[in-house]
Amino acid sequence: MSGQGEQSLARAVGGTYFPLALVARMPYAMMVVGVLTLVVSGRGSLALGGLNSALVGIGAAVCGPILGAAVDRFGQRRVLLVVSVASSAALAAMAWVVYSPLPDAAVLAVAFLVGATAPQVAPMSRSRLVAVISAHIGPERRVRVFNSTMAYESAADEIVFIIGPVVAGVLAVAIDPWAPVVAAAVFTLVFVSAFALHPSARAAQADSGRTPPVGPARELARPGLVVVVVGILGVGLFFGSMLTSLTAFMADHGRPEEAGLVYAAMGVGSAALALGVALFPVGFTSKARWLVFGGVMLAGALALPSVSSLTAMVVALLVIGIGIGPTLVTQYGLAARRSPVGRSATVMTMLGSAVILGQSLASAVTGDVAERWGTDAALLLPIAAALVVVLAGAVNARLGEPAEITAAPSPEPVAATADR
Repeated sequence: MSGQGEQSLARAVGGTYFPLALVARMPYAMMVVGVLTLVVSGRGSLALGGLNSALVGIGAAVCGPILGAAVDRFGQRRVLLVVSVASSAALAAMAWVVYSPLPDAAVLAVAFLVGATAPQVAPMSRSRLVAVISAHIGPERRVRVFNSTMAYESAADEIVFIIGPVVAGVLAVAIDPWAPVVAAAVFTLVFVSAFALHPSARAAQADSGRTPPVGPARELARPGLVVVVVGILGVGLFFGSMLTSLTAFMADHGRPEEAGLVYAAMGVGSAALALGVALFPVGFTSKARWLVFGGVMLAGALALPSVSSLTAMVVALLVIGIGIGPTLVTQYGLAARRSPVGRSATVMTMLGSAVILGQSLASAVTGDVAERWGTDAALLLPIAAALVVVLAGAVNARLGEPAEITAAPSPEPVAATADR
């Protein structure tokens, strides 16, 4: 991130903010694969491992918006400190219960708790930065800084979700299958707590003299927000169906253990193009970006059933990544601009929950399709997911462009300032 606006944002949040917010995302990226590896090893069942991973995602999807609503009410510091302790405890319990004599139902229950208590640092970071931009960046630079920030945040997500599973795999191989889950617990307690206590929470406060009004909950159901949630759910469906069908494809080629490495090709393209969104001309509107890059994503997915070689698959994933990165940036940007006053954290966690829910459900369905009807059938499901993204983009195009951000959507409440 460079330029006058971005430098002003860096000064407003402090030089340690961006590295800290990046590392604090890591436990969330390690949880699903860590639980899968642990359960498969400890209980000897791939099916049970997949079900536990799905429950982690469902727990995060169900409780994420509740966490966001709590943050909008009580502030990030208080909520994240509580959640970091609860999440660490749930992860530690997961490492224990798998090897205990307790039944599989107990393992499934703890997996749900792991997801339910997951600290959603990425949505919190977006909400915090949007508030800082609104309060501390001049109107003449606000649009450029906002676009750059949303681009960076999406690229950061991609980077962490590439590195996180790799770190989990290395720890599982080098130490033991429980190591990734225990490491995620330690990372959560240390780095999520540090993120909660970071001074940027104070910088996000738009007006220290009063608590701003909070929009009614019914405004969360406005068409402009619902269509973004549906669109980002489609991206989550794509992630789940793509990774699972790719695993089946790699298994057909005798290299299932390399599925994660091949999948990373999509993340590389996505992260690179996400950062590039900040360079797009202002005339390239949000509704146009969603349709164009959603179309690129769909075009790449349409090529999947005809792919027969590993090289061709990597090329297809690179093309798909070119579409995914800008699409995600656009969706998050639209949601930030359409957030009801005082409910930015709720909206951002709604989006994060939609991604993880879509990923979990699609993984389960695609795995069943691959087992019953083979890889060719499984590779059709990413097409359906990409189609959801494009159709939601078409509906969004009829709604028009939202207003630019002019006021902090979700500053920290004044009541939370006493413990700073």
